[in-house]
Amino acid sequence: MSNIRLVAQLGAGLNVHNLNRAIDDIWRGFWVLRALWGTMGLQDIRQRYRRSLIGPFWLTISMGVMVAALGVLYGTILEQNMAEYLPYVASGFVVWGLISGLILEGTGAFIVGEGLIKQLSVPLSIHVYRVACSHLIIFFHNIWIFFIVALWYGKNPGWVALLTIPCLFLVVINGVWMGLLFGLISGRFRDIPQIVASVVQVMFFLTPVIWRPEMIPDRPMILHLNPFYYLIEIVRAPLLGNVPDQTVLSGVLLITAVGWASALLFYTVYRWRIAYWV
Repeated sequence: MSNIRLVAQLGAGLNVHNLNRAIDDIWRGFWVLRALWGTMGLQDIRQRYRRSLIGPFWLTISMGVMVAALGVLYGTILEQNMAEYLPYVASGFVVWGLISGLILEGTGAFIVGEGLIKQLSVPLSIHVYRVACSHLIIFFHNIWIFFIVALWYGKNPGWVALLTIPCLFLVVINGVWMGLLFGLISGRFRDIPQIVASVVQVMFFLTPVIWRPEMIPDRPMILHLNPFYYLIEIVRAPLLGNVPDQTVLSGVLLITAVGWASALLFYTVYRWRIAYWV
């Protein structure tokens, strides 16, 4: 019965007028109000580390300690060549931090923005862009960990590293649709953030962040059906001096297309209810 009701709601709310309003919300939120959500994202970082001596660089220090500790530990246990393994782990941790942050805080984007949603008549998508902006800032702080490790071991990715920029853009685009979709659903069902957090925690161990795909050659399904693998690998590959594999690129593009179609569908139908749910 509930499935029939959901289909009926989607059918009733999905029309050209609502679709145009949803697209306008997403576009105006991104382009017209870019200064607003940029300032909000920067303020989130400042507020989090207010009165701290080194501010957001605490994020870099904690990430660096994590990379050093787990990299040396697992590298020793797995008998890996540290010159190859530590840059791999460092790049994986930095990209994972961006992806998990976009997802986890994206689920609460509208909940955290409750006050502004009820007081200001602005596109709701700015709250998702706010999350994306703050985590991009964190990423650019943490990426220095990889550069330090790569420099220590004499790793030079060359000009291939420039591919990191468009690949990073693809990851952030996926983070935005996740924020729109999961943030909307979380506004209605407050158990969703806890469920998503549990899933992300488990996926960390199922995703090649601290282990290499070739370590489990007989279980490729763990990789092929794991969207986190594609999102991490498309950024990590150019950082390590490799062009992203065609399979990885195709996987990311498929995730992007399906994800945005799903997010736009739900955002078109339920966007107007967010203010009541939060």
